[in-house]
Amino acid sequence: MFIHLALRSLWSRKGSVLLTFFAITVSVFVLLGVETIRHQAKSSFNNTVSGIDLIVGARTGDVNLLLYSVFRLGNATNNISWQSYQAIANDPKVAWTIPLSLGDSHKGYRVMGTTDEYFQHFRYGGDRALVLAQGKAFRDTFDIVLGSAVARALGYQLGDKIVLAHGLGSTSFSKHEDSPFEVVGILQTTGTPVDQTLHVSLAGIEAIHAGWPSGSPTSSYPSTDQHSSHQHTHSQAASADQHETHHEENPDAITAFMVGLTSKLATFQMQRQINTYSGEALLAILPGVTISQLWQMMAVMEHTLQLIAALVLLASLLGLAAMLLATLRERGPEIAVMRAIGASPLFVFALLEVEAIIISLASCVLAALLLTVGASLSADWLAAQFSLVMDSGPILNSGSALILGLVLAATIIITLVPGIQAYRYALREQL
Repeated sequence: MFIHLALRSLWSRKGSVLLTFFAITVSVFVLLGVETIRHQAKSSFNNTVSGIDLIVGARTGDVNLLLYSVFRLGNATNNISWQSYQAIANDPKVAWTIPLSLGDSHKGYRVMGTTDEYFQHFRYGGDRALVLAQGKAFRDTFDIVLGSAVARALGYQLGDKIVLAHGLGSTSFSKHEDSPFEVVGILQTTGTPVDQTLHVSLAGIEAIHAGWPSGSPTSSYPSTDQHSSHQHTHSQAASADQHETHHEENPDAITAFMVGLTSKLATFQMQRQINTYSGEALLAILPGVTISQLWQMMAVMEHTLQLIAALVLLASLLGLAAMLLATLRERGPEIAVMRAIGASPLFVFALLEVEAIIISLASCVLAALLLTVGASLSADWLAAQFSLVMDSGPILNSGSALILGLVLAATIIITLVPGIQAYRYALREQL
């Protein structure tokens, strides 16, 4: 009876009630959306790499090593000699390693040289393996495998030829034009920096840098056009020979490498062993720990988004209180009739609180429904445009449930003002 009376009262003022209802729905949707994106982004961030025990690079800061080796951001302070890499890779406690060679790019996207172990052992998102959407992994020196975002943004297909550039800028005047790569594979979307990366073999990296001892191609300045033409022909012939030959020689140095150990118990022992390696200055980090440190550095942005969403919700709830206050005078006859049939002032107070709770509760249900449907329909688009892979589980989590509880609590508190006004009005009303 009490709920029925509250619903009839709201229906009699359906115009203003609907406006308030939609305003709160939008606010709750924004608040839940921010929480969901924050949760999914944090989950994707923490799952950028999975199953990797150590990442090893030249001695630098922990975060810097993580940024350039995993997120392809920034630059290494130094390289690692191949001899040092082999010495650690051959340790009995090491099950497998993934060498990484960085330093080249293509139209603003990073190029990474690696080996077949990358496709065999690299994991992300809770032990998910890399899967090829098209084609195959690289086999020859000048094969290249693209991340999904690279292929989509640049419109590449299998069989296309790609010229890599020396350095990391989006534009470069030092291009490896004599050694184009052929696209042989395109990876499925992972929601990680893998999507933004072009993958080649270490042999391919060595091949395109042959004759680049100082970081730029060696060149001479011929005095005649005939000599220039002869040199160009010789360069083309050399390039053709490179394409026909699969380079098996090891590189002189790599940028970093990932390590999988035979036993998790050996992690800290191996980390100390690498950090105190006498051959050269090396640093080994635990990727999970360093990723957590990096996320904490981004906490300011996270809290700012939450604050903005909370302020939007507060504005809507204040609008709800203002609506209830504005209708008190119009509801004078209604309150008088209720008082005449024996309703107490406390009954009138409770009626306004229940009306506000009904509006907020309905708004929360609709906002949660819209978010669930919207997230399901836009999952592929979010993965394609923002590399944000939504979890297969329920969209709403414990954080979302806490937010909905706080919304209802805030509704009760804010409605105290019009409720007290209605209580006093009911006390004064005499029929």
